[in-house]
Parts: sequence; C-alpha cells; structure tokens
Amino acid sequence: MANVLIISSRTGGGHQSAACALQDGFGTLSGTVLVRILQVLEDGSWLTSKLVDFYNYLLRHKQHYMKYYYWWINFFRPNESLMILAPAFRKGRQWLERYAPDMIVSVHPMTHHFFSYVLKRLGLTQTVPMVAVVTDPCGGFWKGWACDGVQHYYVATQAARQQLMDYNVAETRITVVGMPVHPKFKPVSDDAKLQLRKTLGLKPELFTVLVNAGWVGGGNITRLLQALCDERESLPIQVIYLCGKNRPMAREGKKMVLKALFPVKVMSHCNDMEQLMQASDVMVSKLGGLTTFEALACNLPILADTLTDPMPQEAETAGFLKSTGTGLLLKEPTDLALHLKTLLTHPEYWQAMRAAAAHHHPPNATHAIVNAILERMAG
Repeated sequence: MANVLIISSRTGGGHQSAACALQDGFGTLSGTVLVRILQVLEDGSWLTSKLVDFYNYLLRHKQHYMKYYYWWINFFRPNESLMILAPAFRKGRQWLERYAPDMIVSVHPMTHHFFSYVLKRLGLTQTVPMVAVVTDPCGGFWKGWACDGVQHYYVATQAARQQLMDYNVAETRITVVGMPVHPKFKPVSDDAKLQLRKTLGLKPELFTVLVNAGWVGGGNITRLLQALCDERESLPIQVIYLCGKNRPMAREGKKMVLKALFPVKVMSHCNDMEQLMQASDVMVSKLGGLTTFEALACNLPILADTLTDPMPQEAETAGFLKSTGTGLLLKEPTDLALHLKTLLTHPEYWQAMRAAAAHHHPPNATHAIVNAILERMAG
C-alpha cells in the first residue's frame, strides 16, 4: 500500500478543508493509498506553533493588521530561515521515518520549504517527491508558495498560474485544475433546500442569509451583523450567524441579535458546513479561498467583507467575485442591508449571481487533482 502525507496547518480553516477534501478523494479513487494529514506548524516546534496562534489571533481580533503580517512574512520569509528549519529537523526526520511517505502533498505555503529542507538533508529529494495544491485561488499570494523542492503545482485559475510564474516557477511545473473542494459541497434542489431549513429549525419560506465568521471567528463580521440588526426597516429574511471557534463571540451574538427585526440562529463551529450553505440564499463572509469556492460549488452568491483592506490574495479574490458577477463587495457596514434589499426587490439579480457561481466553479476539481497525483506516483 502506498503512503501519502498531506502537510497543512490550521491557520484559518481553509487549508484543513482542502486537506480533508484530498484525503476523501484518495479514498474514493484508490483503495491502495493510505493518506495521513499532518499539522506541520502546530506540531513542528514551539516557535512555529506560536506563529499559528499569532496568525489566528490577528484573524479573530486584529484583522486590520493582517496586511502588515503578510508584508512581514513576504519580506523576512521565516519559512525559509534556518533559525526555524534547523531546530525542527529532528521532528521532520521522525515524521518521515514514522509515515514513510511515497508522496508528500502540501496545501500550505509555510510547510513545503520545511520538508524540502529535511528531504535534502537526508538525501531523499528524488526518493520522496513533493507536490503542492495551492489553496489561494487567485494571484497576490505569498512568495512562500514558490519552492524549488516542489516538483509540481496544482492551481485554481490562470491568475494563480501567472503568479507562480512571476515567482520564477517554470510553466511546465504548473497545472490549472480548480480548487480542492470536497464533493459534498454541491447545489441541491429547491425541495432539498427547504427540508434542510426545517432540519436546522429555520422557516422554509424566508430568504436565508448565512453570516459566516470563519473557522476562528471574528474580523468585521460582527460589525456587519450589528449594522443589519440596527436596521429598523423589517426585511423578509432570516439569518444563520456562524461564529466559528469563538465562544465569547457566540455569547455576545446571542445578546446582539435580540433587537433584530428578523429571526437569527446563532451557531458555533459546524462540521456540516455544506448543509448551511445549501440551506442559504446568500453568504456574508471574509474572502478565504476555500470558503469562497465551497460557496460557489453550492451556487451560493457571496457578499464579501472588504471593510478592512484585505490581504493581497484576498483582494484578488474580491476582484474575481466582482468581475465574474458571483458576489458583491461590502465596503461599509450599512452596505449589507442595502445589498439585501436590492436582491429581495430584484430577484433576477440574485438568480444571475447563482448562475455565475455555477459557471465559475470547475466540477470534480478535487478528483482531477487526486488522479493527477496518482498518475505521478505510478509514473
């Protein structure tokens, strides 16, 4: 049986979602591959673990600082620094001995430089190949994605392909195939949508807005929902407020929505995210790459949080939503109510956004990526 090691980190939830989608894809397409997911930064060393904590803290509490964090990472390139790589070498060697991978698949830009370093020191560069599945769908992403130790890249769009080429990755090492979205994220019939709402304790007939604070919970989402709750004109909507792994946010949310003129269901982290998306008519969210394309896979239009200047890769995703007609951008908290009123009074706009979402997500991308990796392993 062949062994595949997927290397990731829980900086946000998107990388882990991609890892799980690929793991499921290997399980579906091959019964002879054992797949393990490794949280490299969390388990590699004390320092890298603290970097993860700091990143998630900024996402939750100081989102306006994320652009500076992006600049710092891009400038100092800690993922390539011997100060970080060398102390974790022993751990990396232990992982290779324990899991004996025939292929390493990276879904995070801060992980493959580490394994490239370990493989090189152990003389295993040609024995254990490594590929990367880029989980930032458009351009503008971190330079850390570019690594000489990665044999091949799988990207979502031509823009992502061009960004890697700008970072001196050869065109022959890049394949455009789509985002690694789990197959469970898919559109459902109108009847199934209504049944999902009943199962979730929602009113089947109401226009449903998923307000998604992401895996860590936080950012500007509270401000957006607060402005919507302050709206004194009654709207024929209901809201699912998903707070992620942020219990204080959930507690405050239950107090905040008491004055809303519409029903609000406050939820913590959900393991069945696809059901919330399938039950909803529109999603309000930060522009995480996987979350964005999971929504598009469900034909779910997006009202994107751009109150704070997003990181460059998220700014590119915002441009993608705007240019493709799959979403609208929220620049002020009051924009949310204004856009919802427009979609409610002009349902043809909402239908056009749904049709655009269906058009701009390549189906079966995860299986295409897995098949390409299996072919590479066999060759």
